[in-house]
Amino acid sequence: MTFVVTDVCIRCKYTDCVEVCPVDCFYEGENMLVIHPDECIDCGVCEPECPIEAIIPDSDERADKFLEMNRDFSEKWPNLTRKKDPLPEAEEYKDKADKYPSEFSEAPGEGD
Repeated sequence: MTFVVTDVCIRCKYTDCVEVCPVDCFYEGENMLVIHPDECIDCGVCEPECPIEAIIPDSDERADKFLEMNRDFSEKWPNLTRKKDPLPEAEEYKDKADKYPSEFSEAPGEGD
């Protein structure tokens, strides 16, 4: 099992989760984070750290459409191992539903 970042993260990119990850399996896109499912050790420490509940276990049916997206982009985007400020529009977008694919950017973030 692994954990998955969902579209709730899009245009928010809170990184509290990154700071607690013992295996550094988060990768940064321009406007969201993803988890590399083969690197995640299923410890679960990231899930409660996300202030907007964007991280769920892959056993959750909502994770189905995001698991492969997390895998694909974790192989393209740079690794992120430290906390950064959320995006400036995070407060505005944190409660918006169904942000994928309309608000999603495939562009990589900066990483560490």
